[in-house]
Amino acid sequence: MNERFSYPADREARNAARVKALESLLIEKGIITSGTVDKILGYFETQMGPFNGAKIVARAWVDPAFKEKLVADTPAAIAELDLPTGMAGAEGEHMQAVANTPKVHNLVVCTLCSCYPWPVLGLPPYWYKDPTFRARAVREPRAVLKELGLELDPSVEIKIWDSSAQIRWFVIPERPTGTDGMSEAELASLVTPEAMMGVARAMALGAKTA
Repeated sequence: MNERFSYPADREARNAARVKALESLLIEKGIITSGTVDKILGYFETQMGPFNGAKIVARAWVDPAFKEKLVADTPAAIAELDLPTGMAGAEGEHMQAVANTPKVHNLVVCTLCSCYPWPVLGLPPYWYKDPTFRARAVREPRAVLKELGLELDPSVEIKIWDSSAQIRWFVIPERPTGTDGMSEAELASLVTPEAMMGVARAMALGAKTA
């Protein structure tokens, strides 16, 4: 990540200490049990996360009809797949997919806070919440993407999608070249959260970024 969006090296440690203190206080007051936090973390490690989004994108890459439905009615298309229950809950309400093309690149940002489709992308990274990123991504998206390592041709239109409590966006990146014959599982392994946010491309193994 570009240093413009970097944080102090001890940020994780300091935040972890705050969380631990808050957890201890909530347990002491009987609001949660000692296993509550572990249960929630385990849920997002095994049930809700970018591995779901990767499966959705991979299916869209191999099935044009599914891709068309995914863009037209995202919840209905997702419901067709064998994914964990609760895909429409826990920050997954009103999800909407948009597809990149050779002429259009989509970028997702939340200008208000950090609204994010947790079931398909997992928990949002720190920099996604950063006021600088949120403001500049809308004002000068091409420059921000370049700083993040994604340089687009001037002819490519950039569309910005503002996630909110009412609608949470994610991107269907373009299928990488050189992936003909790959299985859905192999294709899913190429899909990253960053590609589904629009700050990176999905890349075939061994390919170089722009």
